[in-house]
Amino acid sequence: MELADIKALIADFEAGSIRELNIEDGAFHLALSKNEHQAVVTSSAAPVAVATPTAVASAPVAVAVETSVAENVEYIKAPLVGSVYLQASEGVASFVEVGTEVTKGQTVAIIEAMKMMTEIKAPFSGKITDVLVKNEEIVEFDKPLFKVVRD
Repeated sequence: MELADIKALIADFEAGSIRELNIEDGAFHLALSKNEHQAVVTSSAAPVAVATPTAVASAPVAVAVETSVAENVEYIKAPLVGSVYLQASEGVASFVEVGTEVTKGQTVAIIEAMKMMTEIKAPFSGKITDVLVKNEEIVEFDKPLFKVVRD
């Protein structure tokens, strides 16, 4: 692949709606992703800086937290892109609701990404004051899921 072809492919990828793209052609390998981590991929054609895919963990993952100084309000955010499930299965009570007191490490939701279920655990103790997503909603990386007043 020529450098001009690679640049055009990257431009099309950035303008499009797909999140990940992998191309392999002999010794040439190109991996594009709209996730956070950066890496340099080299090939026999030319070096190209691209974003590498974020691995989806089957174990509990760390969750990004945003703090509002005024009221000790924090947000539990999605650590990955996928479908969020607020309950373990249909017809079962939600993991948490508005008014629920959560403890650090308590499961508050599950995100399914590429057929892998990842438990989202509370990174701190507090009281859920708002559920910011609907069950089975597709969420982006870093989207706030719950508003919490921290203990």
